[in-house]
Amino acid sequence: MADRELRFANRAEAGRMLGGRLTDLKPDRPVVFGLPRGGVPVALEVARALKAPLDLVFVRKISAPGSPEVALGAIVDGANPQMVINEAVRRHSHADADYLEGERARELVELERRRKRYLGDHKQISPEGRTAILVDDGLATGATMKAALLGLRQQGAAQIWIAVPVAPASAIPEFEELADLVVCLNPTERFYGVGAFYDDFHQLTDEETVGLLQQGWAADEDPAATETASTMRRVVKISPHHLDGDLTVPADPKGLVIFAHGSGSSRLSPRNKAVADTLNARGFATLLFDLLTPEEAEDRHNVFDIPLLAARIVETVLYVSGEPDIADLPVGLFGASTGAGAALVAAAELGDRVAAVVSRGGRPDLAGSHLGSVTAPSLLIVGGDDDQVIALNRAALAELSCQKALRIVPGATHLFEEPGTLEMVCAMAGEWFEKNLRLPASAVHPQLETHPKTPEEIATALRKAIQPLPEIDDPTFAEAFDRYADARIVLLGEASHGSSEFYRARAAITQRLIEKHGFTHICVEADWPDASAIDRHIRNLPAHKDRERPFTRFPTWMWRNREVDEFVKALQALNAQRAPDQQVRFSGLDLYSLSASISAVLDYLDNVDPVAAKEARQRYACFDPWSHQLAAYGRASLSHGYALCEDSVTRTLLDLLEGELDYSARDGDDFFDAVQNARLVANAERYYRVMYYASNETWNLRDRHMFETLQRILERGGPEAKAVVWAHNSHIGDARFTDMGRTRNEWNIGQLCREAYGAKAALIGFGTHGGTVAAASEWGAPMEVKEVRPSRPDSYEALCHATGEPRFLLDLGERLPPGLRHALSEPRLERYIGVIYRPETERWSHYSHATLPDQYDGFVWFDETKAVTAAPAAFGKGEGETFPFGL
Repeated sequence: MADRELRFANRAEAGRMLGGRLTDLKPDRPVVFGLPRGGVPVALEVARALKAPLDLVFVRKISAPGSPEVALGAIVDGANPQMVINEAVRRHSHADADYLEGERARELVELERRRKRYLGDHKQISPEGRTAILVDDGLATGATMKAALLGLRQQGAAQIWIAVPVAPASAIPEFEELADLVVCLNPTERFYGVGAFYDDFHQLTDEETVGLLQQGWAADEDPAATETASTMRRVVKISPHHLDGDLTVPADPKGLVIFAHGSGSSRLSPRNKAVADTLNARGFATLLFDLLTPEEAEDRHNVFDIPLLAARIVETVLYVSGEPDIADLPVGLFGASTGAGAALVAAAELGDRVAAVVSRGGRPDLAGSHLGSVTAPSLLIVGGDDDQVIALNRAALAELSCQKALRIVPGATHLFEEPGTLEMVCAMAGEWFEKNLRLPASAVHPQLETHPKTPEEIATALRKAIQPLPEIDDPTFAEAFDRYADARIVLLGEASHGSSEFYRARAAITQRLIEKHGFTHICVEADWPDASAIDRHIRNLPAHKDRERPFTRFPTWMWRNREVDEFVKALQALNAQRAPDQQVRFSGLDLYSLSASISAVLDYLDNVDPVAAKEARQRYACFDPWSHQLAAYGRASLSHGYALCEDSVTRTLLDLLEGELDYSARDGDDFFDAVQNARLVANAERYYRVMYYASNETWNLRDRHMFETLQRILERGGPEAKAVVWAHNSHIGDARFTDMGRTRNEWNIGQLCREAYGAKAALIGFGTHGGTVAAASEWGAPMEVKEVRPSRPDSYEALCHATGEPRFLLDLGERLPPGLRHALSEPRLERYIGVIYRPETERWSHYSHATLPDQYDGFVWFDETKAVTAAPAAFGKGEGETFPFGL
């Protein structure tokens, strides 16, 4: 039964719906033939649904004389090209034999061009003996579909099915006579053209068509590559204003283009979407988003508020740096109309963080004095008949001092609605971004054609080198890690922030290092004031009054879980048997707790020096306008051109240090706590400020802060102090031997510890093949228990899985056989799951190249892991008895 009101967002959505319908019909040995160009995105989704090969049928419409929109007939390519004529149209249009022969010859030339352009060296599939499924984006007169059907009949198809999203109901009976089966999602009685049933029905470019075909062919050649070949699309909410966005990420993206629409438009702009589709086909990720909230959009003045629009673009660039599948991509901006002016202002503020800018029919002049500060290569595209805007663009071009160009599209007006003009825009923009949005050559890792040993041989060698481990609850589990006890720092990683086995194993190893080998400090990837609450609890000290509740910031489950709670109880019991100066300490290394650390400093000074407290309170008040959205502080500093609060926080820290002799004499622990919180505030101020410049700078600042905090803890503990560090693999595996260091110029705490402590730092990574994990789908979203996809065959995890051992330790030190070390030293993929996990984009979101033997001193394997058990986010009555978690 047809849904008379059925509409489609775009051709891809129609294809997915059509694929679902065809899957239920179970065609025999199907092969999907799309009619280019409009039928290709529909056919791609149908082929995916059926897990069938994708190919093309080349058909060209023959127009009636003097009426190009009227189909007189069609011609289909093949060994003997066939022409189908609508005799009624022929009689009415008076088309003679000479006209038909001329059109036939002309369209055959175009068919040959398209075949070379679209297929290249790809070998077409014979339909002989198979079910040929003909797919288009809709039927109108049906002339091209009839020609395609005739051509496939001549090639020996066993059955021919016609599958379309929409068609006039009156046309269906005729095709039911011609084909073996007709599937139409919406055979409508009121047909006003195929495009009337789509929200997005833009004309596809050649580049977009070829890109879609290549995705389908990649999946045909390697069924396991379906995930890799697929283009991922998702709706996003861009913080801090929860702006709606449409993000598209093709396989192996080489850059990200963020779109800024013009006045009176939105992220649904058909022209911007057409450009985005072309860029997706070229391998670029795209993000189209609404620059204003619905409430803001109601005020027409906001549409022309260039500083406001530019601020939204800057915030969006920051947002994408937290999205794991696109965070490391070079960023380009594409602006239209007023959006072009805003894009150039944002590019001026962001500097090297923007790699290229393109303006379509834009108003770059609205960027004003910012034009001279733009460093990103900028292309201005204007319609040849848009005289006033041409003049404005020429004036803006003269103000730009970066690499720049002005391109004029002949015959185009402001909106590029004329035939072929938008395609020229797509081509120009694509070429500009191809030239200027490039990953470093070192970031591209070609597949290695040869390995010194096959994966099977490596797995066999691994079985001989690994030390199988008992269950974690077995008292002997941690004995294998005695080999690292001579180190002063043992860094224990994790492949995710939400796997129970990683927490439980680290707890067992840490307890043994404390009890048997004299380790004195546990330093974790958590904020200082939050960890301080645990520290006071395990040492049986009263909680700080009026402090914020610990571990209430996203992701709460990372530390508020039963696994950590059990570990805290064990530490409390252990400390209860020790003198105060022999007790184990628990400290946080991270720097996200700016507000909580300010409160801690002020609480301390209120107790020891009320006058200094009053002065510090006045200084820290600098942050008050941004207390609920600290990222906005960095944006404000960027706009003003200087660090608004840097002097204030630095002066407070210096005052504390100058009063060290007096303050520390009263209570050394409380003073040290206050100083560390003051240092955290100073570094956090820098963190939120530099996050707008480059993601690697914020990463480096954060890990440098963690390393220096660790150093101060050890210095305070004295020469006998020894620490166990808990952090993610991305922090503790030496960054020099990963894509982090090789392509993004990032360091981490593992690298810094090796450089400072040499062999006295032991770096131990963790990994898993499958199971479940606690993670969110978006930053700030609720925790979910997600299935972990089995590891990729080209990863280190796959080699570990192939050993067949459920748990083991691989010592990567001198005991590792040289042949195995050599085999493992070729870069392979390694999986990293943080607090966000997106299985659908796993290759690009969560895998990165590394060399395992150089990255770690040891590697702990759990073939299957399960999610941590999260504690309730809310605190209940009686929490004091079970502080700090209230479980």
